[in-house]
Amino acid sequence: MCGFLNNGVKHLLHIYSFRFQNFYSTSTATSRTNFLVETLVNSLGFSPQEALSTSAKVSRLRPRNYNPNSVLNFLEQIGLDKTHIKKAVSSVPTLLLCDVDKYLKPKIEALKEVGLCGSDDLAKIITNSGCYFSTRVGCAIRQNVDYLHTLLFNDDFVAKIIKKHPNVFFSYAFHEVMPPNMSLLQNLGFSSVDIEKLMLWNPRILTQKAERLKDIVDRVEKTFFLSRECNMFIHGVYALAWLDESTVKKRLEIFRSFWWSDSDIFTLVQTCPLCLTKSEAKIRNALNFLMKEIGYESHYLASHPTFLTCSLEKRVLPRHNVLKLLSQKEPTKCSLNLYTAVICSESKFLERYVLPFKDEMPEVYDIYIKSRSR
Repeated sequence: MCGFLNNGVKHLLHIYSFRFQNFYSTSTATSRTNFLVETLVNSLGFSPQEALSTSAKVSRLRPRNYNPNSVLNFLEQIGLDKTHIKKAVSSVPTLLLCDVDKYLKPKIEALKEVGLCGSDDLAKIITNSGCYFSTRVGCAIRQNVDYLHTLLFNDDFVAKIIKKHPNVFFSYAFHEVMPPNMSLLQNLGFSSVDIEKLMLWNPRILTQKAERLKDIVDRVEKTFFLSRECNMFIHGVYALAWLDESTVKKRLEIFRSFWWSDSDIFTLVQTCPLCLTKSEAKIRNALNFLMKEIGYESHYLASHPTFLTCSLEKRVLPRHNVLKLLSQKEPTKCSLNLYTAVICSESKFLERYVLPFKDEMPEVYDIYIKSRSR
């Protein structure tokens, strides 16, 4: 009987202890959540709903001694304003959990050493790749910088790579994966300028196995009939780095469906292999507009590939709309050649075709801005 009672008491004490611990842990978690929500609302101007949503994304990851205020203070110290910080935290809530001295500060210092010290640059990099700053995830930034220096890339070039491809830069240990590919390209006769182009276009190409890169180089010669001495050869390497043989065939069939001759297709891919990197839908839409609506012939487009590399929605169509309006109202005021307009830089196009008519023909400016924002 006494044994039964003792066992019963022990059971009750166990239940009580479990409930107390559960209550304590729940209360602690609630307290931490409230603290984080208050910090986001008071320090960064989050709405209560935004703060709760952001807090929920990291609720299970929070260490006991995390200090979001230390993270916010550090981000302010390196020049980020509240708008930058809010955007970064919204994009990567785990930033709030990071150990500033252990993870965040050393990585930021390494970026500053190559000239990435402006608030806009740092904000963009942190927003796009914040997960690599908040934990051990990702490679050592300094090791990648040092390796690129051994290739005689200066700080400005390294900074360009980081700004353009932060996720690749932080995901791979360049000193481990790139040397075989560098040796391969140099042995095949690629110049330092060619290698710089590949690095700037997308360094991921140089992180794959050397056997695959060699296969890509061989395919460029067979697919595009380009010699390695040709300036477009490196463009072919970049194009085929993302396209397998079946995908290339599908892209070429689209041109044939618009009655392109093999001769015109050959001219196009030799002039600009990058045309094939567009999606099938984008190629089809561009050809529909340029050939069926504008009336261009395939031989003309083959020798003017910029039409097919530029964005139809963001560049070709908006500029076509401007020229169409100008030709209707003021046909003598400017040259209305679409190709000339398309290859212009944005500033040159505005200077030549839009701003001179802004006062007397405000609809020209309006139609350009509206069509670009769609």
